[in-house]
Amino acid sequence: MLSRDHILTLMRERVHHPAGIRELLQILKVSRDDRTSFTRHVKSLVSAGDLIQIRGHRFGLPEKMDLYVGRLQTHPAGYGFVTPERPLEPAGGDIYISPQHLNEAMQGDRVVARIERIKDGGRAEGRIIRILEHANESIVGRYDRDDSGMGRVVPFDRRVLMDIFIPPGQEGGASPGEMVTVELTRWPTPARSAIGRVADVLGDIDAPGVDTEIIIRKYGIPDAHSADAVAEAVRLGSTVSERDIRGRTDFRGVPTVTIDGEHARDFDDAITIEKLPNGNAWLGVHIADVSHYVRDGSALDREAYERGTSVYFPERAVHMFPSELATGLCSLNPHVDRLVQSCLMEIDRQGRVVRHEFHDGVINSTERMTYAAVNGILTDRDPDLMRHYAALVPMFEQMRELFQILNDARRLRGSIDFDLNEAEVVVDEGGVIEAIIALERNVAHRLIEEFMLLANETVASHLEEQAAPSLYRVHEEPDILKVEKFEEFISGFGYSLGAPLDAVRPRHFQKLLERIHGKPEEKPIAFLMLRTMQKARYEPENLGHFGLATSSYTHFTSPIRRYPDLVVHRALRAVRHGELNEEAREERREELPETARHTSDMERRADDAERELLQWKKVKFMADKVGDEFEGYVTGVAAFGLFIQLIEHYVEGLVHVSTMADDYYRFIEGAHTLRGENTRKDYRLGDHVKVQVIRVNMDVRQIDLGLVEILERVREGARGPRRSKAAPKQQKTRRQRPGKHERSMRKRGHR
Repeated sequence: MLSRDHILTLMRERVHHPAGIRELLQILKVSRDDRTSFTRHVKSLVSAGDLIQIRGHRFGLPEKMDLYVGRLQTHPAGYGFVTPERPLEPAGGDIYISPQHLNEAMQGDRVVARIERIKDGGRAEGRIIRILEHANESIVGRYDRDDSGMGRVVPFDRRVLMDIFIPPGQEGGASPGEMVTVELTRWPTPARSAIGRVADVLGDIDAPGVDTEIIIRKYGIPDAHSADAVAEAVRLGSTVSERDIRGRTDFRGVPTVTIDGEHARDFDDAITIEKLPNGNAWLGVHIADVSHYVRDGSALDREAYERGTSVYFPERAVHMFPSELATGLCSLNPHVDRLVQSCLMEIDRQGRVVRHEFHDGVINSTERMTYAAVNGILTDRDPDLMRHYAALVPMFEQMRELFQILNDARRLRGSIDFDLNEAEVVVDEGGVIEAIIALERNVAHRLIEEFMLLANETVASHLEEQAAPSLYRVHEEPDILKVEKFEEFISGFGYSLGAPLDAVRPRHFQKLLERIHGKPEEKPIAFLMLRTMQKARYEPENLGHFGLATSSYTHFTSPIRRYPDLVVHRALRAVRHGELNEEAREERREELPETARHTSDMERRADDAERELLQWKKVKFMADKVGDEFEGYVTGVAAFGLFIQLIEHYVEGLVHVSTMADDYYRFIEGAHTLRGENTRKDYRLGDHVKVQVIRVNMDVRQIDLGLVEILERVREGARGPRRSKAAPKQQKTRRQRPGKHERSMRKRGHR
């Protein structure tokens, strides 16, 4: 039976030129019975970018034609970069696309790019020859109208490089200056601009909640659930039926707890634990059995796949499933029966899983615990909490003991633990940030994290042993060139990874983190180490997880909010119930590459959206702090300036090199440093600095900072040397006038 992968393999082996369907059928000797499916697979491969269709209805392999499929990221200055889906040979990296070679492609589009030349330094330059998939059918922006009555929408996303014209009668009731979403009715061409109609009026950009709506629309995140999906969720009811429980392992008599944040509304994991006679721990990780209710291909499933993940904004969440499931039937609420998939593990004193079992189970959670309450019991020994939860205190003590064993074992094998401060925002009812505080990870956070990591590892190993097609969470080894640059950087502090570049393992990074802990150089090294690592993603092949120093890892523990976990649950059930015949395996193998790509893309989309809204709110939070001084750390160095994270508010701003007017500063890339040509003063990654807020730019949502010591030197220099009272009057005419920078600073009251 022909598959997509098989067709690609045959074409690479036997087809040495672009060929039409008829010729391919002959060269590849496709039987009559397989011709229909072959044609369907070829069309699918073209849609995916694995084959390219050229003139004459011929099909070829992109790698044979210097063609690369990837996502276009444009820059407000007009140019763009295509990030290829397969590594760019030989140098790697992205493909630079000049403005004249964008060929009307827009930000986020999936495109085919041809390499035109390789410049000195290995940078590839090319042009876009085809748009495979438009990223957005609608765009959010500000509606304006000119004197003639012609409307236009100025995109909120500055990477969308053209305005969208709105014909009369298509403004949807929008008034000039209001934020809207515009539906594109005609894509741009070389001869014509894009045209659209206003689909929704969001309102004034500063009105409560509008910022969240803008970000949701900008990233194309589906908000309201479809009527079909909601109807399916409602039909499932709100209680577990006896029919659903039949045949399941009953854990309702076992003390069970969920441990989550104070404001969590959905609970998808619960814990049981007991000490076995041989001294080992018997840990149960029970995960909401979403796959029991959400059938493959159903409206709920299709919508969850499209979303890929839930998205969490400061004042609200956009859930992958309707609330009837997310906070109802599939939420492990206390004192009610709930269906689960259970991973039970026997763990010895060295932290090894010596036995494991998987069950379709049913639980009845004994208590809904919070991180603060569990920490109060285990760390603070709060007498009121100890008394209130007296029956569960021994259970929490066992959890802490097991956590320490598992954490020690993971650190011993070299798993990398970054201890960089994360921020938590406190917002009021209007979505305005009241404060930004440090997110403290106490022992309760850490023990739950440790148990989830272990369950994910155990499930991944089991699926691999069973050769069950599934998704893995992979994190590959860092690029050797990045490791070389990292080694060069840390050598300036007197450190080394202590291994050849091609033999660096996770333990070398972890040991370095241990050596620098608490030292002044900890932050710069940790910052750059994080950037040296690859990004984790989903794959149908098990490529291991470098950061966790494990050969097998997946995501099993959150099917309410991540679609890959739902895929893993279905694979586990198929293994348990003997449903994986060869035909089923092949069908799953065919679907998984696209599922992995899509869900990885949706995860990145969610991360980007969450990050941008948070940054926007932080910028608003700093709007009344112009002129104030703060301490911070250099978190990034570029030729155009320094990125600074403020210690007090965890807000990041930019010190543009133009404000560093006491010298000419040169960017030293390998050292992540800006160095003054005359003063030889260095500003490098991780430096502790004092900055002043110069400007809060709401248009680009950026905080402009100045280094206090440089601003003071510039002001002193602009004033000139102090004059003697006895100096002749004509000396006044020789005093230098304040520079443009100083004058603007005085106007703003920065003295």
